[in-house]
Amino acid sequence: MKTREIILILIAAAFGGVAIVTWSGEEAANQRAAKISKDAAEARLKSVADLKDLNDKAAKAAADAKKAADDAGKQATDLLAKTKTDADKAVKQAVDDLAKAKEDAAKAAVKATELEKAKADAANRVNELTAELARLRDGSELKEAIAKQKKAEADLEAASTALREANAKTATATARVAELEEENRRLREQTKGTDNVSPNYRAL
Repeated sequence: MKTREIILILIAAAFGGVAIVTWSGEEAANQRAAKISKDAAEARLKSVADLKDLNDKAAKAAADAKKAADDAGKQATDLLAKTKTDADKAVKQAVDDLAKAKEDAAKAAVKATELEKAKADAANRVNELTAELARLRDGSELKEAIAKQKKAEADLEAASTALREANAKTATATARVAELEEENRRLREQTKGTDNVSPNYRAL
């Protein structure tokens, strides 16, 4: 083999080795790039999932916070309404109690006035009786009082007699009314064709 051919063979081998090395490096780079791209895609998907999870948790936390705030607001409103109702009831009760106390006080004042008048009347009567007793110590006044008493007793007896007579007349009238009612009943029965069987029957 000639020297020239050997040189050409060596040159060709050198270029072939460079090509092989270049091809091998490009394949490794492609594999590395593919792995990096895959890792990036997985990382992106994981980031999207993590972001969605964070958004869901944030939304749930916001909903829970809103519900807690609404519940607290409702409880506060209910408590305020109940407090206002209780306060209104207490005020009304106080007003009613005051009105009743005023009414009781007014009644007590009227009663006190009546008792004062009764006390004054009793005192005046005591004074009158004392004066009457003093006058009765005189014989003429005593005789006059006895005469008045006898007249009062006579008047009482007359009134009693009149009352007895009135009671007798009332009894008679009552009996007559009963008789008339009986006669009236009998007449109604006769009108209906019922035979009269009363031994005391008298036609009106």
